[in-house]
Amino acid sequence: MVQGQKHAVDAIQSSLAKRQVHHAWLFHGPDGVGKELAAMGFAQALVCTEAPSVGCGKCAACTRVANRNHPDVTWVMPEAEQVERGISGRSDFTATPSRDIRIDQVRKLQERLAFRALEAPHKVALFITAHAMNQPAQNALLKTLEEPPRDTILILVSSAPDKLLPTIRSRCSKAAFGPLPLEFIAQKVKAAAKKKDAVDDVLAHQIAAMASGSLARALALDPSALARRKEIIESFEKLVPDDAGAWIALAEVLGEDRPTAEASLDVLQVWFRDVALAQVGSEALINLDLKDLAAEASTRVSPAGIQRRAGLLDEAKNAISQRNGAARLQLERMFVEMFTA
Repeated sequence: MVQGQKHAVDAIQSSLAKRQVHHAWLFHGPDGVGKELAAMGFAQALVCTEAPSVGCGKCAACTRVANRNHPDVTWVMPEAEQVERGISGRSDFTATPSRDIRIDQVRKLQERLAFRALEAPHKVALFITAHAMNQPAQNALLKTLEEPPRDTILILVSSAPDKLLPTIRSRCSKAAFGPLPLEFIAQKVKAAAKKKDAVDDVLAHQIAAMASGSLARALALDPSALARRKEIIESFEKLVPDDAGAWIALAEVLGEDRPTAEASLDVLQVWFRDVALAQVGSEALINLDLKDLAAEASTRVSPAGIQRRAGLLDEAKNAISQRNGAARLQLERMFVEMFTA
């Protein structure tokens, strides 16, 4: 069951209830907010034998969709992602598993969709990480979108829809998934922690804020890593304009690898928000244990300076996450621009 995404879920359920399901859908929004779960539920509703157009989640058809072995539901994703999820092994591929969805995968799907459904009233294809399709694969998919086989539903799931061709996006009915509310994520974090270490309200809110609206990211965060959060913030606030060596040293530590760099930028993103709030006298901070430091930091930089820092942080984050930029170099560049303007 997808929670916290009423607008997107209502649009999907409405099309099912009216029996007016478009042949192609684009589920787009941040990672970890329920897009793939909604896509699976959509597929279940389309093939369910007990509750057609609704999906019971329990019958043999729904169970096989969830287990990725329903004969009329095809999952398409990069080979590397299949390996990471444990769906396939590296030995299943003759070459290094690709991080792209390739044209041969699309052509294989097209061959499968040319036949009639074996059991269900629909044939369904779910493209997970749809933006990973390379250019030839996207061009090949256009033919299916323009002339879809009868009773075929395509569902494209993407956190970066701008990487898809405009002609693909224009042929899809869209369901927009937004970042999940902070309170919702905080509650889920506390509930998940009951069987482990206790998480109080303050810690739950800190974790939720660092997750940037993604429940999956929040549940993956280690509460003990929040000690690292404090170290990152304090190290950043020690940087001064006339000590380039300190900028480079911190960039080397925080840019040790891509995951470390992304997590560090998430921490600083929340911190910049707190400093901006401290400037206007608000006490609605996420890093409540660093309230005094936020107040002090708010006197050292102007509101325009905070906005500029936030913009530089976003640029670095996008370069690392979306364009595979070298983490350390991107952090060095960010610090240089922050402290030399």
